[in-house]
Amino acid sequence: MKGNHYVHYGCGWCAPEGWVNFDASPTLRLERIPGLRVFIKKNPQPFPPNVIYGDILRGLPIEQGSCKGMYCSHVLEHLALEDLKSALKNTYSSLSEEGIFRFVIPDLRYYAQCYVNDSSEMAAHTFMKDTCLGQNKRERHLSGFFLQWLGNTQHRWMWDYPSIEKELRQTGFRKIRRANFGDSGDPMFRKVEEKERWENCLGIECAK
Repeated sequence: MKGNHYVHYGCGWCAPEGWVNFDASPTLRLERIPGLRVFIKKNPQPFPPNVIYGDILRGLPIEQGSCKGMYCSHVLEHLALEDLKSALKNTYSSLSEEGIFRFVIPDLRYYAQCYVNDSSEMAAHTFMKDTCLGQNKRERHLSGFFLQWLGNTQHRWMWDYPSIEKELRQTGFRKIRRANFGDSGDPMFRKVEEKERWENCLGIECAK
């Protein structure tokens, strides 16, 4: 795939026109098998037809250096630390010179402050639940393991600004800054950003 793309990875059901929308969910692959969609009941609705299967860890099926903009929302916290490094390297390689990468993730510092300021007996429970670091019940049946494989809801690594800024800088990104919803100078990002996913979260913009 060639050209000056705007690429959205880990898109889920947010697949705006003008963006090349990728998702790595196994559910997406199963839905695209003729006759099998009716048996896939994990998600409330099927993926939009303009979503393409693509895994940022393996590299997206696009030409290196071909993207003017890249975006992901609440994706990177689902990656283990080493996988995060791979995702950032592949993102960087996909961008053209001066290409923009914007993303939003949960803000560990925000949740830590909420925990410290909560003197109730449920403070730890609330922290573990809100950060998706805890597990309410361990799956012991094949059906439960299968559903976990179809979706990736667990958070594997959390970030604050200094820690993610370091990773971006070491990858080679420049012009790294905290970003707010809708504050990009490129209007294309307004098509893909969803305000509710930025509330109390950590937004970042950087450039190649």
